[in-house]
Amino acid sequence: MKIAVIGCGAMGSIYAAKLAVAGNDVVVIDRHPDSVERIARDGLRVTGPESDQLVRLRASGTAPAEVMELVVLAVKAADVKDAARQSLPMLGASTPVLTIQNGLGSAETVAGIVGERRVAVGIASGFGASRVAAGHVHHNAMRAMRFGAYSSLPHPAVESIARTWAAAGFDAAAVTDIAAMQWEKLICNAAYSAPCALTRMTVGQVMDDAEMGPVSRAAATEAWTVARASGIALAVTDPVEHARAFGAQLPDAKPSALLDHEAGRVSEIDVINGAVPRHGARVGVAAPVNATLTAVIRAIERQWA
Repeated sequence: MKIAVIGCGAMGSIYAAKLAVAGNDVVVIDRHPDSVERIARDGLRVTGPESDQLVRLRASGTAPAEVMELVVLAVKAADVKDAARQSLPMLGASTPVLTIQNGLGSAETVAGIVGERRVAVGIASGFGASRVAAGHVHHNAMRAMRFGAYSSLPHPAVESIARTWAAAGFDAAAVTDIAAMQWEKLICNAAYSAPCALTRMTVGQVMDDAEMGPVSRAAATEAWTVARASGIALAVTDPVEHARAFGAQLPDAKPSALLDHEAGRVSEIDVINGAVPRHGARVGVAAPVNATLTAVIRAIERQWA
């Protein structure tokens, strides 16, 4: 399959590398010249618990004028609008656009640019990845990938995407209710993203901390309550146990919001903790814990600007 991956950060690099090793024709598109130059010259290096691999693939700072069979948007939520616009020259009559971001809202943005009939939503579960240097990423966890249609993309197209990723070594599957899975992931992200970023604690430390543990649990419970009030068909019946089970699997992990703050970058908090009060307002459910956590993060990030 001919695939373009827009965004060559930690996660995008892992997606691109594994898809390329499986025999797909992959081109990575990134706005950082140092990454593009290093990958084009030396290949993309991926290290992990049991591997150190150098993968040869194409890299460019701009989208090539070639029709792709799949375009993957692996950028931060704040960059998804620009990435969707970049994808336009690469779209054929039926090219799907797969968007994989944290939180809620990116798929709507992408659909407004490329058309909702093209958009697939991806959820990465249990991944731990970091950018070591230009053209070098490290991963220490890799669990499941789930894909679903945002709106009117035919299910066979989603199944084709899932088969391609499964053939590349991912635990990948197509699902019919991606919204429920998004919210179930958001419950966990809300529990740890802002609390970890604010305290510089890991997931496990926040989970077991006498003061931050209750805050984390309250954030998860608010997200669960808003989802249920929004008519989302959650399989989760206990948000606290759900978030704790997630944390127990990755106790040493640092959420992306914490990694962003350690690097002095603005986080995706608006689409994670910030999404809970925003969606809550639509259904008349208050979410003061997530609203407060989001406000504090925003105030910190505003000082950097």
